[in-house]
Amino acid sequence: MTPHGNGKLDAVYDDAVPGGRRPPSRKSRRGLIILVLAVVLVAAAIGNGIRGRIEAAQGLAQTTEASAVSSVNVVHPDVGAPNEELVLPGGTQAITDTPIYARTSGYLKRWTSDIGQHVKKGDLLAEIDTPEVDEQLRQTRADLDTVQANLKLADLTARRNEDLLKTRSIATQERDNAAGALAAAKANVASKQADVARLERMQSYEKVYAPFDGIITARNTDIGALIDAGANSAARELFHLSAIDKIRVFVSVPEAYSRAIHTGDKAKVTLDEFPGEGFAGTLVRTANAIDPASRSLLVEIDVDNADGRLLPGSYAFVHLSLAKPIQSVTIPSNVLIFRKEGIRVAVVRDGKAALLPITIGRDYGDRVEVVSGLQPTDDVIVDPSDSLVAGVEVQIVQPPAVTANGAPK
Repeated sequence: MTPHGNGKLDAVYDDAVPGGRRPPSRKSRRGLIILVLAVVLVAAAIGNGIRGRIEAAQGLAQTTEASAVSSVNVVHPDVGAPNEELVLPGGTQAITDTPIYARTSGYLKRWTSDIGQHVKKGDLLAEIDTPEVDEQLRQTRADLDTVQANLKLADLTARRNEDLLKTRSIATQERDNAAGALAAAKANVASKQADVARLERMQSYEKVYAPFDGIITARNTDIGALIDAGANSAARELFHLSAIDKIRVFVSVPEAYSRAIHTGDKAKVTLDEFPGEGFAGTLVRTANAIDPASRSLLVEIDVDNADGRLLPGSYAFVHLSLAKPIQSVTIPSNVLIFRKEGIRVAVVRDGKAALLPITIGRDYGDRVEVVSGLQPTDDVIVDPSDSLVAGVEVQIVQPPAVTANGAPK
């Protein structure tokens, strides 16, 4: 027994422990606690490491998934066109434009008018020498004299036979034969008279006259040239005559604007050779039908040209003021996608790209007008990729703060 301050207590404690063993000391219990704490700390460190790796893997997956979604910039279409004027290209034409052909065959004897010359209705343009027609006319007139002489004889014979029949000097058959010969002679005279009149008209065609006031724009013959009657070939055209006191301009109006224009509307015609100057015109008629090939309406604009400043065949621009504004929007040109199916624009809907077909109106260079297919609230993707397909997920970098033309929303 270890000496102790209280011998009885030690003796009792020794007797109470089986086998006489003493319990661990305080120092031993402290070491055990330290060991347990060390194990717990190591386990916590290992758990934290595993959790860090898991979080890093999840973050990497999220980053990879986010990088797979394309980021896009968008704009909103601008409501309405910049102005209510429709400008369309066209070509000027003379109000009357006619090729002049010969009506009789022969050789050109002389011409009196050349290109650029102003002529009046009835002015002599050329003379044709027609010896064959002249000869036929002389022969036909001689034949007419012959049948007219035969008619006189037939008429005399018929009257004599009529008188003889009254005295029963001839048979009724002879009187009837004489009457038939007289009718045949009258028919021959009428036929020859018609031939003479026809050849006289042919002879009158030896002189070619202007059918209306105008300008000679082409002369396709010269003295001694063989002239063939008819208008079967353009090479047989003698002259080309144009009346330019009024100029007409034909333009094709897109179908979307066909209901906004009407007969009687005023228009302005401009030409490059007259910078800054416009010529007043009037919409005189429309085709009243949409061309199925171009989906446009053919329109005629007439312009007074008494001073002759406008020349036929010039390239012109027609400015039409629309009767009422067309419901349309404008978008930048860099949002257009050109596919084999037609023009498309890409918009963002429910976080995915959608390709919309649109109908283009006017082209303003950096912007275009869209008359159908888009709404002002659509998020239109700017500079879309050529490989963009419908249904792919996209994310908007920043919502548009301005409209397509730069105006504040």
